[in-house]
Amino acid sequence: MTEQDTAPPHFRVAIIGTGFAGIGTAVRLKQAGLDDLVVLERADDIGGTWRDNTYPGAACDVPSHLYSFSFAPNPAWSRSFSPQPEIWDYLRRVAKDHDVVRHVRFGHAVTAAHWEPGANRWRIETSGGTVTAQFLVSGCGGLADPAIPNLPGLGTFRGTVFHSARWRHDHDLTGRRVAVVGTGASAVQFVPRIQPRVERLHLFQRTPPWIIPRHDRDLTGPEGWLYRRLPIAQQIARKSIYWGRESYILGFVTNPRIMKGVAALARFNMHRHVKDPELRAKLTPSYLPGCKRILLSNDYYPALTRPNVEVVSGGVARVTPDSVVAPDGTERAVDTIIFGTGFHVTDPPVASWVYDAEGVPLAERWGEDIEALRGTTVAGYPNLFILSGPNTGPGHTSQVFLIEAQIAYVLQALKYAARNRVDRLEPRREAQAAYNAMVRRKMAGTVWVTGGCDSWYLNSKGRNTTLWPGFSWEFALRTRRFAPHEYHLRKERVRAGVAA
Repeated sequence: MTEQDTAPPHFRVAIIGTGFAGIGTAVRLKQAGLDDLVVLERADDIGGTWRDNTYPGAACDVPSHLYSFSFAPNPAWSRSFSPQPEIWDYLRRVAKDHDVVRHVRFGHAVTAAHWEPGANRWRIETSGGTVTAQFLVSGCGGLADPAIPNLPGLGTFRGTVFHSARWRHDHDLTGRRVAVVGTGASAVQFVPRIQPRVERLHLFQRTPPWIIPRHDRDLTGPEGWLYRRLPIAQQIARKSIYWGRESYILGFVTNPRIMKGVAALARFNMHRHVKDPELRAKLTPSYLPGCKRILLSNDYYPALTRPNVEVVSGGVARVTPDSVVAPDGTERAVDTIIFGTGFHVTDPPVASWVYDAEGVPLAERWGEDIEALRGTTVAGYPNLFILSGPNTGPGHTSQVFLIEAQIAYVLQALKYAARNRVDRLEPRREAQAAYNAMVRRKMAGTVWVTGGCDSWYLNSKGRNTTLWPGFSWEFALRTRRFAPHEYHLRKERVRAGVAA
């Protein structure tokens, strides 16, 4: 058997993940004429976050027409805010319609990706075998890996423990005594759904969120008919939602004092549903809206007023075999603990298994302050593109819009490489440093920094490495063109790739 026979399969582009980022990248590359690609997926189906998060009440908090690909509008959304099953079905349909599924290798969880400078390629180890690729695109996303706090005694708990992103549908909550830890977006959605079924629900809240009404409604048959027959009508609806959402930046970035009006709206919403002044005091935040994610709900506050629900302030001190103990020493006997504690966002797991030419993982190079050039490429890691990377998250609009902007940037880079016979693209450190200095300047004075809270947007140093500090159209402009002067480029004879 020759060395060529035993060599792992090689591709021009390897993509990790089949959420919006992975599927969108694969579609756009294929549309541009690049079919030499593989998509590595750890699960057995398409979907990413929207496949994994199946907790009761899971839905998007961005309107449906905006939370979708610009190249694949869906006239059949059932509601103005789409539930999880519909978004999952949408992603699977897009992957099928655009012939992406045949490129996917299911059950291939990536365990390591090493840059091999001699071969000028990425060697990617997965649970299903090894592949190599000239270019590597991470579509893992920031909401891929659940974060569970390291609580003292958690390992001794005799009951059932799970995270909302790994919901145990086989665990019947009827008549259970349940501790919910965390009050983020997921908890605000699933707590009202499980409250009627459980015997007792103890909601352990470290910091209360600001919650405003969710203006959700059924989308009518005539609307769907209009969007199918006249697609421009749906484009107009999408654009109107987009520009409405862009206006939020005026309060988040331009003048955070505007958010005091949002606080008044949120207080009015709370007072409508919560009549007990002691409970209202527990649920009233001490920071400006937007500092932490503003949540949408019509049923969260009513659920917390039910006789079988208790809100426990201050979070969790420790866990015993049969209970959860609050910081004041009081103890609640429970048989189930559900974590709604978010994800690894400021410490993305992908960084721990991507290695440079010297064998150093990206997580070690980054340290606390993760950063990238235009949120997408990283100095020292050639031919690597990270989607939903540092400072690419929106605090106000659809993540899909920013993902598409990054995909356009990746496409421009690969087109440049094909036109100019370049086989290696690596951002210059000075270009990366200048870009991130600009991001930090824009971030100063925003509600995310000055709003008076400790959010999951911030790393342990208090730096916001998660969000883009401005209008999303501005980010799209900054990623619209590939700037070769920002990169170290190596020219060699290469195979034809994306059509120029």
